[in-house]
Amino acid sequence: MTQTIQKYKITAQDKETFDRDGYWISPKLISDEQIERLRQAHQRIWTNDFDGDGMPMRPFGSSNPEALRKVDNGWWFNDEIRATVTDPYIGELSADLLGVDETLLWHDQVIYKPGVGEKETNSGNVGWHQDFGYWQCSSTTNMVTVWIALQDTDLTNGGMTTILGSHKWGLVPGSDSFFNQNMEELKEKYAGGRDWVEEPCILKAGQASFHHALTFHGSGANRTNEARLSIVAHVMPGGTAYRPGIQFHPNIKQLGPRPYAGQRFEGEFFPVLFKRL
Repeated sequence: MTQTIQKYKITAQDKETFDRDGYWISPKLISDEQIERLRQAHQRIWTNDFDGDGMPMRPFGSSNPEALRKVDNGWWFNDEIRATVTDPYIGELSADLLGVDETLLWHDQVIYKPGVGEKETNSGNVGWHQDFGYWQCSSTTNMVTVWIALQDTDLTNGGMTTILGSHKWGLVPGSDSFFNQNMEELKEKYAGGRDWVEEPCILKAGQASFHHALTFHGSGANRTNEARLSIVAHVMPGGTAYRPGIQFHPNIKQLGPRPYAGQRFEGEFFPVLFKRL
């Protein structure tokens, strides 16, 4: 029997939570059938079984079987991921949390964290970082990441932890540290006398964590024997434009051969998710 997911509307309390803590956990957004299709999409991607002739924007792989696998813009070459990360429902929830009237897809990520069981390894760690640490070519920090769990997720299988209220710190220098797996070193670097309050994002399959682009977050190893799978949509408000001369990001290439200051990230590479009428 097909499962029906009732469309949830952001409340004033949800918005208050997001503004205070820097993240908000949604109710279940996608059905069990869609979760299974996305899990199958994962399997296809890691065997280079693509829809159409598209290719990843920026693949990431490793010969280490315990290492995280990540690929960007899965929507270019997988129809199921495209349907998920361009869903107007995701766009509307993001718009309401950001307080804007239009949202577009910045890019997506397909992330696979292998299970390492009880082995002592930090290979699956994702270092404390701010997403905007990588997005400084963008004219606004008012962006959000939608991290969708494809299985029940907590700290045992490498679930994400956020630092409460850290989005209020502004952009912290050097916070593009996703691949630095020394969590204690990063904590010492970024805390800087601030209140460092860690809160795990505990999700049921189909739920999502919406976290602000300036919210520090990271994750540890997956201590189970099953892979942890997720689909991630990074979302920006309408009118987001290019800031040159600060930091390279592959999205700049999608602006054409001569990008210019103030040029908007829009068009076929940045699909509109939601526009308030």
